[in-house]
Amino acid sequence: MKDKAQRPRGGRAWQLGLVGMLMPVALGSAAQTPQPWPAPAPAAATAAPAEPVASFPRPTDGRPEQRPPPAATMPLAAGFDVREFEAMAQALVAGQRVPGLAMAIVHDGRVLSARGYGITDVRAAEPVDAHTVFRLASLSKSFAGTIAGVLVSEGALRWDSKVVDYLPGLRLADPQAAQRVTVADVLSHRVGLGRHTYDRDIERGADYNSLVHKLSDAPMTCAPGACYSYQNVAFSLVGDVVFATSGQFYNEAVSRRLFKPLGMNDASFGLEGIQSSPRWAKPHVRGGRGWTSLMPKPTYYRVAPAAGVNASISDMAQWLIAHTGHRPDVLPAPLLATLHSPIVGTPGEMQSRAGSWRRQRLNAAGYGLGWRVYDYAGHRVVFHGGAVQGYRGLMAMVPERGLGLVVLWNSESSLPSGLLPTVIDRALGLQTQRWLDVDVGDVLYASSHSESDDAAPAGPATTNAHAQPE
Repeated sequence: MKDKAQRPRGGRAWQLGLVGMLMPVALGSAAQTPQPWPAPAPAAATAAPAEPVASFPRPTDGRPEQRPPPAATMPLAAGFDVREFEAMAQALVAGQRVPGLAMAIVHDGRVLSARGYGITDVRAAEPVDAHTVFRLASLSKSFAGTIAGVLVSEGALRWDSKVVDYLPGLRLADPQAAQRVTVADVLSHRVGLGRHTYDRDIERGADYNSLVHKLSDAPMTCAPGACYSYQNVAFSLVGDVVFATSGQFYNEAVSRRLFKPLGMNDASFGLEGIQSSPRWAKPHVRGGRGWTSLMPKPTYYRVAPAAGVNASISDMAQWLIAHTGHRPDVLPAPLLATLHSPIVGTPGEMQSRAGSWRRQRLNAAGYGLGWRVYDYAGHRVVFHGGAVQGYRGLMAMVPERGLGLVVLWNSESSLPSGLLPTVIDRALGLQTQRWLDVDVGDVLYASSHSESDDAAPAGPATTNAHAQPE
């Protein structure tokens, strides 16, 4: 367990300086100048050097120049062995501890591994492969931030654009609040509503438009832009903004502007999209003595920007290659710097359940524009997780190493969660922790650590165990 005294002294100042970081600068541009990342504490003897403080791109005239990926990144630490991680993934599906799983690891624009493990359905087993489609749940939020950013890059939208300009009927409990909510507020969960507002209504089958009309009845916890509170319904307002700005329905805009140019050929939206895939992983819940497969529920598909995307691990490898800077033709470097910069602090993530990697590794945590941003033992990590009934997933990037990782699985088990910190620790040369109780080559058992991004916290009138995670 990491001693709290080892956390960087700049971490608290960084958290306090997050609020309002984005809006005062570069309005109307795809880039802005975030506050610098806090200087890390002196690295332990077992850790590799931390990422140097970066100078983010300065505002431009609204059309950021397209820059190539960084000329060089720091090498992965000695002992980083993809075959070992693949063996760990294989061990997790042995004996159907989890039915199916897919994992991709990318580095410096190359796919090191993109494979499937286990089966798609315990009732009609087919092997999971690189093109098996999974439901992404809240990993979908990264696509929402990115498509909005593409429109900002083109000058069609501004981060400080008021949502009410595109959705004139928007009303909140505070009559003046709706007039102040910006695109950046929506994408960083700073609308001012209570946590998971109307998620239970989604789960009961309510449609998105009816819930938007009900936002005027929802209590507000702060003024827009003043605090962080995770949303699915309010987050999906960005879909209306994309439609009004581009003239394309949200799903169409993402498909044409992101999926197609990035070669994400298996990706789709919604229940119809996943069911029409040539091979897709069915969701699984505990039942009797093992796993029971279900048909996916349509509920959270109704809030497409928050949770509507389906994709294969091959697709997600291309997604992270683009987000690590190797597709500037689609996602220019200044835009990536903006999307991956923290805007608001989320210190609660560092207080997750004892034994989790967040509690032990994070010195600071924040949310950007559809992405989380962490100080992970003195290194910047860009992250998101997701969960919906029968599906879970995690993805992360370590920019200083040019590394990206995605893990998707088709069950409610938290066992595969330990793959992510295991890979990151090995990449950074950090002292090995037992995130996975896996010894390759032996009879293997995964640890039972739970992760806050894998199950939404329950709360009165907000959510239940199948809601989208924070």
